[in-house]
Amino acid sequence: MKRLLIWISAFVFFTSDTFAQNVEYTKADSALVVKLLTEAAIHRGKENRVMYFGKKFLDIPYVAHTLELGEKEHLIVNLHGLDCTTFVETVAALSLCDKENRRTFDDYCRNLTKIRFRGGNMTDYTSRLHYFTWWAEDNEQLGIVKEVAPQEAPWGAFTAVQTININYMSAHPTLYKQLKNHPEFVAPIRQMEEATNGRKFRYIPKKNLAWGQSTTLGTVKDGDIVAMLTDSDGLDTRHIGIAFWQNGRLHLLHASSLGKKVLMSKETFYEYEMKQPKHTGIRVFRLKD
Repeated sequence: MKRLLIWISAFVFFTSDTFAQNVEYTKADSALVVKLLTEAAIHRGKENRVMYFGKKFLDIPYVAHTLELGEKEHLIVNLHGLDCTTFVETVAALSLCDKENRRTFDDYCRNLTKIRFRGGNMTDYTSRLHYFTWWAEDNEQLGIVKEVAPQEAPWGAFTAVQTININYMSAHPTLYKQLKNHPEFVAPIRQMEEATNGRKFRYIPKKNLAWGQSTTLGTVKDGDIVAMLTDSDGLDTRHIGIAFWQNGRLHLLHASSLGKKVLMSKETFYEYEMKQPKHTGIRVFRLKD
């Protein structure tokens, strides 16, 4: 399937009280959005929304860098090639539409914009929520997700604390097409990184993912969004996905670069994480219902 990479019929323009935006998509993308939302109204029942929509993308190919198209920042909708971030954002936007009982493609685009960009406002490249810490904070402030972590002792499975120290984007601008082409974006990105650094968040260290569902790890529920943390390289996370339980053990639904598709891991989340030497553990978020 060829995506339209020039501004012709693949563009749709619409306005709201606060912004006008353009959207790049294929007819297959828009048709699939409407189909999934229409079917959910009939068939989802009481199944967790995030799990319901997440499973609709099983076997969709893993494709990286799908948001790095064109010279100017715009909303890119691609349901036929997903990386870990666009998979979670796609599922979250569909889930939010279903929660609100809004089932048009425009509804989906508005929610995807809200989820992907700072304050729900798309301006330029710097308005995109590039680090997961930014994504989590912004979507919490907008009331879309809530963090699943105790605020005070006892902390249960959340026995570790992450101190944010991010600078990867500003330190390596040539690795990012937009920063390479627009060096004026580097300083604002650096300023936002520095404003975030030093914040602390409680998380579940990966060794605790070996615990069973009957322990305090059971605080994690099917459909929770999980961010796999790192303490190196100027990054905060290295991967994101969706948690689910199977036979009392936690597993991961995600767009896998290794598996080259969206899959439900047969190995446990603990087994998966122990193979990732740069991962330290997980933060957990839940779509507000």
